[in-house]
Amino acid sequence: MSGAWVRLTDAGLGCPDWPGCYGQLTPPQSAAEIERANAAFPDAPVETGKAWREMLHRYAIPFLGLIVLALAAIAIANRDDPFVPLLVPLLLIPLLGLQAALGMLTVTMLLQPIIVVAHLIGGMATLALLGYLAMRTWPREPQILSPATRFRTLAVAALAVVMVQIALGGWTSANYAALACPDFPTCQSQWWPDASFADGFVPWRGLGSTGPADSQARTAIHLAHRIGAIVTLLVVGGIGLLAALRGSHRGMRLAGAAMTVVVAIQAALGATIVLQRLPLALAVAHNGTAAVLLLATVALIVAAWRQA
Repeated sequence: MSGAWVRLTDAGLGCPDWPGCYGQLTPPQSAAEIERANAAFPDAPVETGKAWREMLHRYAIPFLGLIVLALAAIAIANRDDPFVPLLVPLLLIPLLGLQAALGMLTVTMLLQPIIVVAHLIGGMATLALLGYLAMRTWPREPQILSPATRFRTLAVAALAVVMVQIALGGWTSANYAALACPDFPTCQSQWWPDASFADGFVPWRGLGSTGPADSQARTAIHLAHRIGAIVTLLVVGGIGLLAALRGSHRGMRLAGAAMTVVVAIQAALGATIVLQRLPLALAVAHNGTAAVLLLATVALIVAAWRQA
């Protein structure tokens, strides 16, 4: 959520250096500090609000790192306990290190979209693993493998669809294509406007914070995200509804119901964001709801391996 807030308020370069902010641990505050910062970074004048938003987002990484290290230490200390997974806490350590590196590259490479999206996916993967860890260790009851093999496959498929759609959403945001289609359900008053998918999905491009120069590239990016939304609504909503109605135990049914409701809310938010011209609160909520949908999908995966 904090990353979305930073990105959507154009604060990703609120501090032009890393890991500090204008050479300090905190953003410049006094007139003298601001004057020195502006002299040191003449191409990036101080905007205090943006600088604080960026630094608050950066400060979250060390705190999360301490939590992950504590979880890993607990897992190692209790490695003989069948209720305490060992691999996931250990995987979180390099993943968080990668996230820190991607955060640095996001700044030093001037919001290169492929780096921004990788940073987003890394954050969502961290959330998914933490969610899995919490669900896997609670409640502490004997784990009897469920015979619902079909739901295991479907749950993993739903997770894959959600992650692809999150990546498309990140690509849309990083390329400033959220309003490339300013109307809904049509796009530029057409069902299929001129769009250049080849230009819209160039992995490496010196975009800075301006996005693709070609409006047809932005249109293609937006259309891809809309198509992904339809696929996600049908696939994830369908799997969730099936689990809610046919799940073999209460955990599966609850996870399926949550998936169905949240994916519908997410689709409605996406349409409303376009119609309301990208209001900040709804855009941040759209990112947060994507995270909730991811956790609901992880919950179905956990439930599909558990017979209660």
